[in-house]
Amino acid sequence: MITKYFTNVSVKFDPFSKGGRSARLFLARVPHSAKLETKVLTANSKDHQEISVTFKDKHIMKADPSKMKIDDLRDYFDSYSRKLVIKDAISD
Repeated sequence: MITKYFTNVSVKFDPFSKGGRSARLFLARVPHSAKLETKVLTANSKDHQEISVTFKDKHIMKADPSKMKIDDLRDYFDSYSRKLVIKDAISD
């Protein structure tokens, strides 16, 4: 996963639900340079599970970990990171 361009990462998840594993694996791959916010939900919480990533150019992408596996999450966030890699390569 290309995490070089992450500035803020916000993760809301229930660790015992279907999306808990994907969210935990995603959190393990977040770089230390990114500002990280986590919220652990309970089974009867009214909040929905969500992963929100803000990139260096202020673009925000959101995903639902209960509907995506870690490979899907990686591909989803890498799609925008690849655009930033190309943009950096062109500007150099």
